[in-house]
Amino acid sequence: MTMATGTAPEAGLSAAFQVRGLTKVYGTGAGEVRALRGVDLDVRTGETLVFLGPSGSGKSTLLNILGGLDRPTAGSVMFHGCDLTRLSGPELTRYRRTSVGFIFQFFNLMPALTARENVELITEISPASMTAADALALVGLSDRMDHFPAELSGGQQQRVAVARAIAKRPDVLFCDEPTGSLDSASGVQVIEAIVDVSREIGATTLIVTHNAVVADIADRVVRFSNGAVVDVTDNPAKRVPQELTW
Repeated sequence: MTMATGTAPEAGLSAAFQVRGLTKVYGTGAGEVRALRGVDLDVRTGETLVFLGPSGSGKSTLLNILGGLDRPTAGSVMFHGCDLTRLSGPELTRYRRTSVGFIFQFFNLMPALTARENVELITEISPASMTAADALALVGLSDRMDHFPAELSGGQQQRVAVARAIAKRPDVLFCDEPTGSLDSASGVQVIEAIVDVSREIGATTLIVTHNAVVADIADRVVRFSNGAVVDVTDNPAKRVPQELTW
């Protein structure tokens, strides 16, 4: 089933995000780049949404705005009734600290810290966070907690990054190309970890990827082209990560 963009959540499902008329323009004059062109989108609380589209289509720009890392040129983003576009700098920092977790393509781990210590960077500044040990256990790394990043495989390093993102028990988990630098086997393990921990903590999960196979684990798939959402499709036959291959 294909839904028109901007359609309200189904009965009984609240909206985590309501995006209306979102526009993002970089530069001016001849150098102007319109990264987003009036995007409308509802994100349902607790769902897993996969953003697909070619490079430059606007999917990462939208993710960064929803995550409070960037501001739009025009439009609004409501997060559980709060307009993120109207928040001050300190208020956006508080939003990022308490409500969202980020997972990026590159692991961004501190090389001089162990896996446990990398996760503790988040748990020490977040209220109501789980312990680093509990977060690492959720991604299957209890036996690697005291290893440094250089002693871990790429897939294990990304799972540490997943543990760091979910340790604060975020309402929303933003994943920007989380398997982009991994082989298929490691990528599947990371997607499995994201799916499992999202379910465990009840997070709304948004995944940006070029890999169309990853869309099979989503509740809905959002396709982008030229700065606009061109299609939002329900996925009635979700696959478990272990069934994926690329």
